[in-house]
Amino acid sequence: MKIILQIGLLFGLCALAQCVAEVLPFPFPASVVGLILLLILLLTKRVKVHHIRETSDFLLGNLPFFFVPVSVSIMKYLDLIRDHAAAFLVICMVSTVLTFGATAGAVTLTIRLMRRERK
Repeated sequence: MKIILQIGLLFGLCALAQCVAEVLPFPFPASVVGLILLLILLLTKRVKVHHIRETSDFLLGNLPFFFVPVSVSIMKYLDLIRDHAAAFLVICMVSTVLTFGATAGAVTLTIRLMRRERK
C-alpha cells in the first residue's frame, strides 16, 4: 500500500506539472516543472524523502529500461541523423561539457551545504 501511495504522489505531481506547463505563456517542459515542484515540496518539507524513497529507488534502479523505446525509435531516423551528423556531434559534445560543468557545480554546492549544516 505504501508504494501505491508513493507512485500516486509522483504521478499526481506529474499531472499537476502538465497542467502548469499548459497554463504557462511560454513553452516549458512539464517534466522540468514536475522536478521543480518536487524540489519545492522537499525543501519546504511538505514531502519528506522517506515518502518517495522506495518508489524513486525502484525507478532509478530500472532507469535503463525507460530508454529502450527511445533508442528503438531513433533507429527509424538513421538517414536523417546521418545527413546532419556534424551538427549532431557538436551539439552532443557541447551539451556533454555543459552537463559535466553543471554536475560539478551542483556537487560542489551540495558539499558546501553539507559542511555548513554539520557546523
